[in-house]
Amino acid sequence: MSNLEEAELQLSELDLLSSMFPNEDEFKLTDQLALAELKDYVGKYTLEVPSSKIQFSLYLDVETPDEDKVPFTLCCAFPLKYPTILPEITIRSPLLSRSQQVQMNADLITYLKKHCTGDVCILNAREWVKDHAVMYINKGPLPSTVEKSDCQKSECILTRLWIYSHHIYNKQKRKNIIDWSKELSLSGFSMPGKPGIICVEGPQKMCEEFWARVRRLSWQRILIRHREDISIEGTEAETEKEKKFLTFEEKIFDAHGARGNHMDLGQLYHFLIDKRCGEIFQLYFGVEGQ
Repeated sequence: MSNLEEAELQLSELDLLSSMFPNEDEFKLTDQLALAELKDYVGKYTLEVPSSKIQFSLYLDVETPDEDKVPFTLCCAFPLKYPTILPEITIRSPLLSRSQQVQMNADLITYLKKHCTGDVCILNAREWVKDHAVMYINKGPLPSTVEKSDCQKSECILTRLWIYSHHIYNKQKRKNIIDWSKELSLSGFSMPGKPGIICVEGPQKMCEEFWARVRRLSWQRILIRHREDISIEGTEAETEKEKKFLTFEEKIFDAHGARGNHMDLGQLYHFLIDKRCGEIFQLYFGVEGQ
């Protein structure tokens, strides 16, 4: 199956879900940037394969034998090769213990591998949860008030965008990149020259706002080379532990060349190693760093 065929099936399934579940308390797409990239690719407005996973949540109430209703959330993401490979789905409910949640998720994956490999399967997954959830629910009275868990809320997801540009020369663009990152409280770095590299990390919504601003500028070529979305459960201190960078800064690595616009990529590689993200070098340049 080609990349375009996979993207068309993803978009078709999203359209079906949004028509079947029009309310946000049933279906909520949490990454509008990824949807825009997918639509551009399917509509052939760009030849660049989408770089961001589609992420969304499905909510449903499961009725118990006692006629109580228990809320369940399916936190879903489409890998770029879905439906050739299975989607990423995590089932959550306030009535599931940790061990029950692990077991239920494992059983769902087993079911999908057996019955749905190579096909769109979100509705199948939803029906499976509806039919089997009662077997996993804790015995005991339901809390009087149970809030639906939105596992994809932007404030509990740390996003890291690795952006590639054909070049970054313009002084105003370089200033915008630094100013916007500070305004949006993002950390990371930018490397001007040819090629140009930008990394920003922080709350998901702020990273998406940064990308929306940057991509509106005039570029010969710019794209998200890699994206990381890390679910954070806990305090702000734990969020800080997941960050690779303390602040945002522009990095110059021994500029050389006729115009002084080529950076020392060996120094870039060692900088990435120091920041615990050396594997990104190969994603950018297709070779291992030295």
